[in-house]
Amino acid sequence: MPRAGQMDLPAEEKRYQMPLLQVVMVLVVVGVLLWLVNRFIPMQGTIKSILNAVIVITVVLWLLNAFGLFHSLSGIRIGDRQFDFLRGSTWKS
Repeated sequence: MPRAGQMDLPAEEKRYQMPLLQVVMVLVVVGVLLWLVNRFIPMQGTIKSILNAVIVITVVLWLLNAFGLFHSLSGIRIGDRQFDFLRGSTWKS
């Protein structure tokens, strides 16, 4: 039985929906891993700040993409290859 609101979506879009609980779990896991790295791995403060910034920016971009506010992230082009983050595939353009 489909959940409310899922009947209107095409089959391909239904497959890539992520429940809110799963988003929260990912955020908790990333937060705990970041805390563990900051707490137990000795490194210079500058490197730690850069690492934190990169992880926070990545998580924010991922959240924007997950909620559909940053759709252009799903097809990033590097040279003549493209990686589709939603499908996990590369192809020649």
